[in-house]
Amino acid sequence: MRYAQGGGLTAAERAVRERIRLEAVGRFECGEKNREIAAALRVSERSVERWRRQWREHGQGGVRSKGSPGRPRLGEAQIARLERELERGPLAHGWADQRWTLARVKTLIGRMFHVSYTVEGTWRLLKRHGWSWQQPARRAIERDDEAVELWKKEVWPRVKAPRRSGGPGSSARTRPVSR
Repeated sequence: MRYAQGGGLTAAERAVRERIRLEAVGRFECGEKNREIAAALRVSERSVERWRRQWREHGQGGVRSKGSPGRPRLGEAQIARLERELERGPLAHGWADQRWTLARVKTLIGRMFHVSYTVEGTWRLLKRHGWSWQQPARRAIERDDEAVELWKKEVWPRVKAPRRSGGPGSSARTRPVSR
């Protein structure tokens, strides 16, 4: 993520940043140096260097905001087509079984639309359009309920137990006390 708190900028925050970049463009045109511009606008010199390069290569449009990076990359017609293909099932798309995994859906989106999503982004896209994770309609015939119960009673408590209890016999390190 680009921003420390895990989110992007609001439209108002993007507009403020764009005004700063456009003010820098005015200063470029007046011949001011990067150091002076950075100090006046209270930004880093590296940002000013980057803006100047974008301004030289693309003009004033090069420093304008590109908009929110989080907007959906597939249109409604593409979503409808994706849903039809998902309903056909994974076998129709070359997978050996009938399980749609997020990785498979991500691959299908890439093949169909030449758009790259992360696995997490694929999940958000599907969830936003009403899809959910699959749960088997019935239990597997091979399931041994007695073995499952035994595992829950005997193994799970050991696995679940905290690593450091801090009590006697624990491996927690203590610091020697100096007097």
